[in-house]
Amino acid sequence: MTSDTGTATARRAPRPRADALRNRERIVTAAREMFVESGSQVPYDEIARRAGVGNATLYRNFPERADLVREVVLSLMARVAELAERAAAEEADTFAALRRFVHGAADERVGALCLMLDGAFDRDHPDLVAERDRLEGVVQGIVDRAQRAGRLRADVGVGDLMLAVSQLTRPLPGTACAAFTPFVHRHLQLFLDGLEAPARSELPGTTATLEALRRDSCPS
Repeated sequence: MTSDTGTATARRAPRPRADALRNRERIVTAAREMFVESGSQVPYDEIARRAGVGNATLYRNFPERADLVREVVLSLMARVAELAERAAAEEADTFAALRRFVHGAADERVGALCLMLDGAFDRDHPDLVAERDRLEGVVQGIVDRAQRAGRLRADVGVGDLMLAVSQLTRPLPGTACAAFTPFVHRHLQLFLDGLEAPARSELPGTTATLEALRRDSCPS
């Protein structure tokens, strides 16, 4: 008689082959780059060509464009969360951790990609929610530590930080990404200088929250 454990093992789906995983990763990387360059409606055959795979391989992995867009967003959030975790773990100075995270997020083209995505995907997909919570949690930790150490002004929140990073890393209308890129880190540094404590002025309005921003903006 076959045990329940044996039956479950027999029915378990086989793990993807290493080459299949590499192909999927190349597709997502190529799509992320091309979405920044040309928007999320870039033809599938161009993405396949950039990734070095056939069209059939691309469609087998992502039969619907919404599937690919969701995977690109998930990949972006995972990469940004990882760099935030490294910054928090490796930087003894709490504001240095914040600075490293902000410049790292800029290198991932967060604002440019957010601008290009049309939102035609399930933002409440469990994988996206889990990765978003991970990202927001680690960035909240970076902000909290910098404020407790007196290095970050007390009247800003994670929402203010993420919104500013998104805005400052978006190309101006009619400006190519390549022409805009050299100024991103320069302007981010000006922004970061304004975040350091002690504050030189009183901010108007109220602290931005991630919950409020999430209602009207792309995933951060």
